[in-house]
Amino acid sequence: MENIKFTSKGITCSAWYIPTTSNKYKSSRGNPCIIMANGFGGTKDTGLLHFAEPFSKAGFDTFIFDYRSFGDSGGFPRQNVSYKNQREDYHAAIEAVRSLPNVDRNRIALWGTSYSGGHVMVVAAQDKKISAVVSMNPATDGLAALTQICRYGGLKQLTVAVGHGLKDLAYSMFSQKSHLIPIVGQPGTAAMISTPGAEAGYKSMAGPTWRNEVCARTALEVARNRPITFANQILCPLLVQVGSNDQVAPPDAARKSADLASGQVELLEYPIDHFDFYSGSWQEKLLNDQINFLTKTLAPRRHN
Repeated sequence: MENIKFTSKGITCSAWYIPTTSNKYKSSRGNPCIIMANGFGGTKDTGLLHFAEPFSKAGFDTFIFDYRSFGDSGGFPRQNVSYKNQREDYHAAIEAVRSLPNVDRNRIALWGTSYSGGHVMVVAAQDKKISAVVSMNPATDGLAALTQICRYGGLKQLTVAVGHGLKDLAYSMFSQKSHLIPIVGQPGTAAMISTPGAEAGYKSMAGPTWRNEVCARTALEVARNRPITFANQILCPLLVQVGSNDQVAPPDAARKSADLASGQVELLEYPIDHFDFYSGSWQEKLLNDQINFLTKTLAPRRHN
């Protein structure tokens, strides 16, 4: 594993580059590489190595990065989830990977989960040179997410979040410190994610740089994050993995996004909830499906 620094909009971001331990898919131009970042409020040391290390063994380089203001990356205010910034960070990571000496710049895949599962769809729609996308339990429609929050938490859940968001926005206007709320918590709390089992699921994979707090202003922009509106511009092969019992990322929106994509699409469903994707036998099943997909899309073409 190599520690890599790259710049996104003038801010230094931190990444881990894990070269493959195999030459299985190496071509004269180098190895295929998978670029990965975490979901809502996540850091590169929170659960991603459970996917990246098997990818490396399977024949793919991996590049895992922290968004601006999270983990080991720079940027202020800290713990600010901005979907626009995070998409820009993915683009900056792609440019950094394309400059690595042992990477085949024509075989780069994007991997995302939850919030970043939506980011990778948008970034692939914007960068037509991306070879493949893995979108796991993706959040593809902020409007649908708000509807789902109302369904499990009632209107009060939304109004509390908006109230915290407005307070944080006011703080930022007067150059005061950010108003932070938990990323994940018990049902009925002011956390951004408070579905049953979410707190235990998220905290079970938390790495040392992860902090259970986020700028509350994020609550005001979630509805505007709608990767589904970019889906028809995705031309490369796309794997969408949906949890039919997902209480965090609405499965109907993910299915519709897959249906709208213009390229080759694999839509796979599993009878699980959001945080079941990250551990146990289901994680192994999901990972195997991802490796099969990436092998089909990233293996070098053999000429007769």
